[in-house]
Amino acid sequence: MREVAIVGAGMTPFGELWTSSLRDLFVDAALGALRDAGADHLDAIYVGNMSGGQFVGQEHLGPLMADHLGMAGVPSMRVESACASGGAALRAAFFEVASGASDLVLASGVEKMNDGADVTGVLATAADQESEVYHGITFPGLYALIARAHMAAHGTTLEDLAAVSVKNHRHGALNPKAQFRGEVTLAQVMGSSLVADPLRLLHCSPVSDGGAAVLLCPLERAREFTDRPIKIRATGMATSAMALADRKDPAYLDAVAAAANRAYEMARLGPTDIDVAEVHDCFAIAELCALEALCFTERGRAGEATRAGETTIGGRIPINTSGGLKSKGHPVGATGVAQAIEIVEQLRGEAGDRQVKDAAIGLTQNMGGSGASSVVHIFERV
Repeated sequence: MREVAIVGAGMTPFGELWTSSLRDLFVDAALGALRDAGADHLDAIYVGNMSGGQFVGQEHLGPLMADHLGMAGVPSMRVESACASGGAALRAAFFEVASGASDLVLASGVEKMNDGADVTGVLATAADQESEVYHGITFPGLYALIARAHMAAHGTTLEDLAAVSVKNHRHGALNPKAQFRGEVTLAQVMGSSLVADPLRLLHCSPVSDGGAAVLLCPLERAREFTDRPIKIRATGMATSAMALADRKDPAYLDAVAAAANRAYEMARLGPTDIDVAEVHDCFAIAELCALEALCFTERGRAGEATRAGETTIGGRIPINTSGGLKSKGHPVGATGVAQAIEIVEQLRGEAGDRQVKDAAIGLTQNMGGSGASSVVHIFERV
């Protein structure tokens, strides 16, 4: 296979973007990636999207987005893996370039969640309908069960969960495209409204609109488009049982661990080689579980590591320097690509006040549902 690089990146702000449609968000992000690379054509387009059909009534996104980008005729298709749709789209684009089938491929993600749909109901389609949703569970409820299981197994505390939110809001306050750019205190998180015991409002990511896109090409051609290419060194993906009750240990994200192991093996690297990472913190407990599944901390120690400052900018392994899903926002189909863009900016040295010193190797972990699918990518500064 050929080596693959990211040569351009574009992203909209995340938030409640009432004046932008689904197609507007895609086009804005895609044009940003093309402009960043100085490219004027594409060989293929992948659009990560969880549920355009239910959020805004629009399916068949591939040709729609190609047409509105002014590239009708280019092969274009939607990729869906719930909240991991963006990461899955990036993986598909990687393999198209690596295989030699295409040279210039756009990996994008987009979601418009604030147009009046029943967001709780739409998101619930990523859970097991027969064994979970039918009985009334929601995603806050599922992650609350994960949190309770983690607390019972490892002694994790409410303060541990709150420390994730405090840290990610502190990072997000430095990100001009974040949905929430204000810091929060431990007391504010602990005192926010109860959503699903033990999770409170400030443990949860918001409902967001947004788009993100990256342009991929063979590494051997990357200097035609940028003097700062970022190599995609590895990709790994895995799945687990959809229903939380069918997993051996609900406090352990086995699909994340399997995807990470595949990526580490492909990259010939280990967790100690990673300088900065973006992980899927749809709820605060998800970040703690991801840190353990990625082997950034020992099992049961992620809360302690977070409270000790190991995962903040300047710490041992900076996590979610963008603000994460919690502060940056979580337009579900766009999240995986937006994570990659944060790593691209870090490895290029363009992250401004969020910059991790001497960052050379970065990782993203994007997850669908309560962990039934997960995609891990590893990136390297060339």
